[in-house]
Amino acid sequence: MRIGDLPKAVGQSVTVRGWVMTTRSSGKIGFLVLRDGTGYLQAVLPKAELPESVWESFKQLTQEASVAVTGAARADARAPGGVELTLTGLELLGPSLDFPITPKEHGTTFLFEHRHLWLRSRRQVAVMRVRHEAIQAMRDFFYQRGFVLVDTPLLTGAIGESAGNLFETDYFDLGKAYLAQTGQLYLEAAAAALGKVYCFGPTFRAEKSKTRRHLTEFWMVEPEVAWYDSQDNMRLQEDFVSHVVGRCLDRRKEDLKELERDTAPLERVTPPFHRISYTDALKKLEGLGASVEWGKDIGGDEETMLANSFEKPVLVYNYPKKAKAFYMKENPADPRTVLNNDCLAPEGYGEIIGGSQREDDHDRLLARIRQERLPEDAYGWYLDLRKYGTFVHSGFGLGVERTVAWICGMPHVREAIAFPRQMHRLRP
Repeated sequence: MRIGDLPKAVGQSVTVRGWVMTTRSSGKIGFLVLRDGTGYLQAVLPKAELPESVWESFKQLTQEASVAVTGAARADARAPGGVELTLTGLELLGPSLDFPITPKEHGTTFLFEHRHLWLRSRRQVAVMRVRHEAIQAMRDFFYQRGFVLVDTPLLTGAIGESAGNLFETDYFDLGKAYLAQTGQLYLEAAAAALGKVYCFGPTFRAEKSKTRRHLTEFWMVEPEVAWYDSQDNMRLQEDFVSHVVGRCLDRRKEDLKELERDTAPLERVTPPFHRISYTDALKKLEGLGASVEWGKDIGGDEETMLANSFEKPVLVYNYPKKAKAFYMKENPADPRTVLNNDCLAPEGYGEIIGGSQREDDHDRLLARIRQERLPEDAYGWYLDLRKYGTFVHSGFGLGVERTVAWICGMPHVREAIAFPRQMHRLRP
């Protein structure tokens, strides 16, 4: 049986396979703690009641050896998972000699060099479980609301964001191809076919950034909805983020406890979120002692300062047009700005969502493409969407690692993915 299923087997003799975390012995009784991915189990070895061979095998066990243990499952409220195993048999399946990650303190460089082994630790297991729950919650949210999953290409000839942040490669006889920064442009085409769509996959940014919020390869979930304007888009973000956070609070209590996460701030994450315009946000920042020139994007430090002045996420909307991407809809009430928003998480985590209403006017979009000096031929198909039944539509992208780091209360996104890719890290 797996450890997570043991409460159903109390009173029975069972066999569990797993990896050794710790052992200790008083000479007459031994204790063995195992993990198998579903939970943690303490096994008790009463020496006087065991064959000598079993006791000798126990004495030889080392950290991370894989074993099969057999014994009687009994309820014990003090035990991890509420069940303890009194052993009658033990088999060493795979020895482990000199496991490099010991209970002593290790630096982060060492731990990330041994990431393939560090993943086995209690903290990292808890993080991966929260990530898994968050991703499942995201998929369930869209499935329950009638969205259709559309898989968008990772190799593309058209870019969605700044050209200076692209990984490029030679693509046969067709010139350059780029690793996708976003699936958005393709989703806009799919929204005209299916109405409500989303994509979910890895995205790539070649930014030479070493901040705690950046990875060069990260996962992003991106919905796109026909007939949604910017206000609809922000309401969808509120519901989406609240659903994901609530699901993790409900189903990952033990993992969040393992991470020593104060869940009180997460419990406040319910719609509606705070909303503030870019212009008013700058005024608020000035009152907090920060200065941002109108027309510039809001930097990470300023995002943190702004978000920390609210007790739940805040939606900052209508940024200056020159600071944002070419595809965003011009604001009719103030042509200097666009109908977009960022969702900033509290507690210093900053932007987790960027979204906007898309420019649906063919001539305005073409003008922006030319203004940005983007290759028109690469966007011919994208402009077609505005020629053949153009429609109001909006969408956003949520960064999975930033969101997981926030939910887990971790200071850096690099622990929020199993094998992080950063400027200086390509292995393991």
